[in-house]
Amino acid sequence: MTTRIWTGTGDAGDTSLADGSRVRKDDVRVEAYGTLDEAASAIGLARVGVTDTRLDLLLAFAQQRLLNLASLLAAPVAAPDPPRVSDADTTTLERATDDLASAAGGFGGFSLPGGGETGARLHVARTVVRRAERRVTALSAEAGVDPLALSFLNRLSDALFAAALYANMLDGVAEETWDAGFKPPTP
Repeated sequence: MTTRIWTGTGDAGDTSLADGSRVRKDDVRVEAYGTLDEAASAIGLARVGVTDTRLDLLLAFAQQRLLNLASLLAAPVAAPDPPRVSDADTTTLERATDDLASAAGGFGGFSLPGGGETGARLHVARTVVRRAERRVTALSAEAGVDPLALSFLNRLSDALFAAALYANMLDGVAEETWDAGFKPPTP
């Protein structure tokens, strides 16, 4: 069965929420779940270069849970049994963060985002998750948001930082740390 992807119903700048109600596309709820979708996409781009099975499974898990959160936020009133994130999901991220950071040699200070290609993509994904966290926080000021969503997003950005360190270690690329007194180049 083939269905069309396009509908044309959003051409005037509004969209449907999961319950069928219509809101503007710049509504705080749409902004929140849209940024979660963007975060999942950024993680997907990072996964393209991942060859380590453990890291790839962690990133797939993160994408799945981000879409759970997006579907949860897309409904002003929660469905009877919506997909969610759990305390166990957040604990999974905490353990993965510790394991990846340890395997990478530990946390030696704030890194400049970059390194190898996969590490750089993971740093971009981390910053998109941070933006998603800000958008979900803004939504939580206006509407009920499961507090586990914010905890999960906070831990996910940490996990992506550790994942970038780990990916750079696997690629043999040294982390470049932030130096507030870094001297400008001479011409």
